[in-house]
Parts: sequence; structure tokens; C-alpha cells
Amino acid sequence: MSAVLSDPMENRLLAALQEPLRSRLFSQLEPVDLPLGKVLYEPGTRLSHVYFPTSSIVSILYVTEDGSSAEIAVVGNEGVVGIALFMGGGSTTSQAVVQSGGQGLRLKPNFVLDEFNRGGPLLSILLRYTQALITQTAQTAVCNRHHTLDQQLCRWLLLSLDRLKSNEIIMTQELIANMLGVRREGVTEAAGKLQAAGLIRYKRGRITIVDRGGLERRTCECYGVVRREYDRLLPPLVNVHSRAA
Repeated sequence: MSAVLSDPMENRLLAALQEPLRSRLFSQLEPVDLPLGKVLYEPGTRLSHVYFPTSSIVSILYVTEDGSSAEIAVVGNEGVVGIALFMGGGSTTSQAVVQSGGQGLRLKPNFVLDEFNRGGPLLSILLRYTQALITQTAQTAVCNRHHTLDQQLCRWLLLSLDRLKSNEIIMTQELIANMLGVRREGVTEAAGKLQAAGLIRYKRGRITIVDRGGLERRTCECYGVVRREYDRLLPPLVNVHSRAA
């Protein structure tokens, strides 16, 4: 029942739409609960919907043949999950899993494709979002290759924080390790350093950001590159509670 509370205006892409497209699209949206761990699609499967998170965060993962995984990108209230549907592929090699539980809205494929093929504002904003997502994916690869685990963890925390209304992230170290594609012991050590520096508090799967500015100073340039590109390509989210930059 909590999904009924999902508000389209809490999603950055949906909030940017104007009439008459807004009314046409909003009437087709279906509220949906997105609990932690829910799989929205698997590699190679046809996408049944596109999802617009409002208070949840979805990780886009690549899973290897031996079951190891690494996060390619993260999607929250700034975006949409399921770009393969309107980009023409219909399926993808990645997996989409809810990283932080909450709510969202979803649309059926036919409606999305019809509106996309009309051209106009929906086509424009979805293509700009896709460009921003490609930047995030590319920067994640660079970060994982060239930067320390401490910096990667800071980047991951900041990207997650940008997509939440609070300064608390509910996530175990084991899950973070799976997202980053590293050993749990490495995440434990990196999180311990951030806690000792007074930047976070970590207890029983709850990470509280104490000093966001300190995290931004400690991370690599990858976070800034991604955030600036999202801000350049997408309209600001002005209809929900704002967060400090």
C-alpha cells in the first residue's frame, strides 16, 4: 500500500515534463513498491516495464559466470531504469537490483515506445538522461581501475546520498563489497578509515553521513565529473525537498 504514496514529481525526469505530455504520461504510471533486493530485470530477458524511482535506488550490475558482481551505475530519483527498452535493444547484459528500498512508478513498454517515437520533449529528456548514464558508467570503470578503494567508497556513498532524502544509507558492508566488486575486508577497512576521520558513522548496516563536505574532499574527481554532467544535461529537481550541495 505504501506505493500509493509515490509522487511523480519526486522523480527528476517526470517532474520536468510539461502539459499535455505530463497528464498523458502520469495517467499511465503505476505505483510500485521497490524493496531492498528486488530484481527488476535479469540479463538477456525482455524488459516488462521501465521504472522511475522516487524514494528508492537501483543498482545496475554486471554478474560474471562465477557469480561475482560489480556495479556499473546507480539510478535513483534522477532517472529511469530500463533504457534498453526505448533505445531499441529490448534487453541488456546487466542486472537491475534495488539497492535501497523505497517506492517508484513504472510504465508499460508500448506506452513508452509510442511516446518516444512521437519525438518531442520525452525523446529529448530520455536521450539526455541516457548520455548522463553513459558518463556515469564510463567514470565508474575509470574509478575502479585507477583510484583507491577509499576513494571508490566515497564516490559510491555520495552518489547514493544524492538520490536519498536523508543522510542515512541502509546497506551492509557485504552488499557494498558486491557493488564495488571487492572483498568485504577491504570495505571494512575503508569504512573504518572514514569513520575514524569523522566522516561517517557505521552501525549494524546503517551508514550515517556526518560530514558530506569531508567525503567530497576525500573522493576522487570521478564523483564531480558525474554530478556535473547530470546537472548539465537534466533539469533541476525543484518540486521536492532540496539537499545541500
